[in-house]
Amino acid sequence: MLRLEGLVKRYGPVTALDGCTLSVARGQMLGFLGPNGAGKTTAMRAVFGLVRPDSGEVTWDGAPIDGAARLRFGYMPEERGLYPRMRVAAQVTYFGRLHGMERSGAEESAASLLAEFGLEDRARSKVEELSHGNQQKVQLAVAMVHRPELLVLDEPFSGLDPVAAAVLARALQVRAAAGSAVLFSSHQLDVVEDLCEEVVVVHRGRVVAGGAVQDLRAASPRRYLDVTLTAGDGSWAGGLPGVEVVSRVGSRVRLALEGPVDLEALAAAASAAGEVVEFSLRPPDLSEVFVEVAGS
Repeated sequence: MLRLEGLVKRYGPVTALDGCTLSVARGQMLGFLGPNGAGKTTAMRAVFGLVRPDSGEVTWDGAPIDGAARLRFGYMPEERGLYPRMRVAAQVTYFGRLHGMERSGAEESAASLLAEFGLEDRARSKVEELSHGNQQKVQLAVAMVHRPELLVLDEPFSGLDPVAAAVLARALQVRAAAGSAVLFSSHQLDVVEDLCEEVVVVHRGRVVAGGAVQDLRAASPRRYLDVTLTAGDGSWAGGLPGVEVVSRVGSRVRLALEGPVDLEALAAAASAAGEVVEFSLRPPDLSEVFVEVAGS
């Protein structure tokens, strides 16, 4: 298990981490969420000794993390950490060797990962010749080539198209199912909600929410009503008492309920505007919970 306990890090007058505490177990995928500048990258760098906290500790399986332990970790920074003129397969193999793998094992693992990510035909291409999305896949292959016990990924889905994002998501699920601990940050909260049972939200260096996604959604005091008609523009919902129109997409309207409301009256108003095919009361999505706890 990875454990960050009470991390504090200041850069002059700026407090990047202010008592940040979280843990991620083997076999778990933990979504690490927060606005820009919340301290996510600083916390991740602390795992690898790239940032030295002013106080607090980082442990793996209950022990301080040393160089030998870090060789068993994989890290994907938000910024590129690749050699642009090095060929793809050689680069992934090289990073495997840096983690202590024998050449044959590193080459075999590199080839397997490139096939998994649909890059086998680009094995001899230079990294600089690849698209942004394919460079992202190579960066991930570098982080995974040595079959790490812990994967720490900073915005791994950034810039990926839906197909590439699905490939990456599947790769993470496979590693977690095999027993690796996976910690990743992302601003794509729909992806996080699909992948992770648990999340941690940081704001201004402090953990402001954490736990199972479904529990966080259920604990929110707000409720939302999704209503879809067979036709119309959703204008029927404007001005209704006790609700706020969150979005209108075609004939679908999402309403935030502001305290107790008369659902029968809302249903009657919707029916008066057309045939109702959806009338669903539900807790907020993860993105809406995120705005509630870290939006100020």
